Amino acid sequence: MTPSHATVPRSPTLLRQLGFVSATALVVSNMVGTGIFATTGFMAGDLGDAWLILLVWLAGALFSFCGALTYSELGINFPSSGGDYVYLTEAYGPVWGFMSGWISFFAGFSAPIAAAALAFAAYLGYFFPAMQPGHAWITLGSGALSLRFGPAQLAACAVICFFTAWNCFGLARVARLQNFLTGTKLAVLSAFILLALLASTGDWSHFSTPAVRTSPNSLAVQSVISLVWIMVAYSGWNAATYIAEEVRSPRQTLPLALAAGTGIVAALYLALNVVYIYATPLETMKGVIPVASQAASRLFGPGIAGGFTALLTISITATINAMITIGPRVYYAMARNGAFFRVAARVHPRWHTPVAAILAQGALAVVLTLTPFPQLVLYIGFSLTFFSALAVASVFLFRRRPHWQRLQALSVAFPVAPAAYVLMAGCMTAYGFIWQPVASFSAATTVVIGALAYRWHFRHAPEH
Repeated sequence: MTPSHATVPRSPTLLRQLGFVSATALVVSNMVGTGIFATTGFMAGDLGDAWLILLVWLAGALFSFCGALTYSELGINFPSSGGDYVYLTEAYGPVWGFMSGWISFFAGFSAPIAAAALAFAAYLGYFFPAMQPGHAWITLGSGALSLRFGPAQLAACAVICFFTAWNCFGLARVARLQNFLTGTKLAVLSAFILLALLASTGDWSHFSTPAVRTSPNSLAVQSVISLVWIMVAYSGWNAATYIAEEVRSPRQTLPLALAAGTGIVAALYLALNVVYIYATPLETMKGVIPVASQAASRLFGPGIAGGFTALLTISITATINAMITIGPRVYYAMARNGAFFRVAARVHPRWHTPVAAILAQGALAVVLTLTPFPQLVLYIGFSLTFFSALAVASVFLFRRRPHWQRLQALSVAFPVAPAAYVLMAGCMTAYGFIWQPVASFSAATTVVIGALAYRWHFRHAPEH
């Protein structure tokens, strides 16, 4: 017999097991993945200028740090799992909280997991050419509206299924693997950057050699659109807030983990893009997904490049595992309040993990691997930016509360930091509907379906 909503709190609960290192590792792994490994090649064609590409990546870092500062203050006041769902529910009511969680299920985690898995397959294509994105056994439709299935999708599905299963068997086990994968990732990227700049055959003239642009938009407009790609790459900066209920001493740990993780990743991203451009002319880089693999091949030759590509491929799995870990905690928090399917609130009595939520997310991610990579990334960007901006804007409401705890670092930058993030998000959303209608309307459709689901199924659900 299914237990009533009122009995959910007496069932097995999540445990506070993660310290600063593990929380920071989740932030870093959730950020360093699909974006930095797979989007600069598209920007090379869209922008055509090396310094402009670096400037947009730097802008993304600054906006992300503004968001991280704001989320740190939200996190210390609401130290429970759920992230955006918790903040928007408290600020604007249960409808907006549900909508943020609904978007998290589709665009916040399932779609990014699928995109990272496709990037994983693209890097495997260095060794197995059949796995490169252009090879498909079945293609339905064309262009942005196509669905594809082939070796790349099969490999992507396999890695999703493996980590989904692994996450069912206890967070401590997952955290140990995550720390190892994150350490491997940082070591590989650091070695890659140092060797590329000190002992390779790159050419600094690539920074002054433009590429023929493939975008019909003006540079100003395209820079804003390209920022969507960048913000997807940085989108994991809020990762630790989603598992706040499993973090030890969250009031101290969350701000430090968010700041440290965002700072580490920003430095890595800028350095990696310098290496990509140093290694490869923009004209040659255009439209390439595995840009790091291409750079390694040009810098070190096929022998050493094969070793780096293998390690980079493994490092992408850290991102996949991190997102598979974090996402179900959002659905768990929603289900406890009657704002998601009740089964998502069930915690396994032995492993203390939300198994049903983990499996549901994995199934959706597998389906989304059929979507073309560029449209998948844009869909993620437009969906997440809007709701993260709502969460950041909520701090203006919360700071009016009498017992609200203010983070000193945010107070120094207030109201500039949250206002800058909200302004950036508004521009990206507006330009998205004008210049990228397929991806932006797909995001809007997801929101509308979520609103209908709330009205028909969850509106009268009892709250915890």
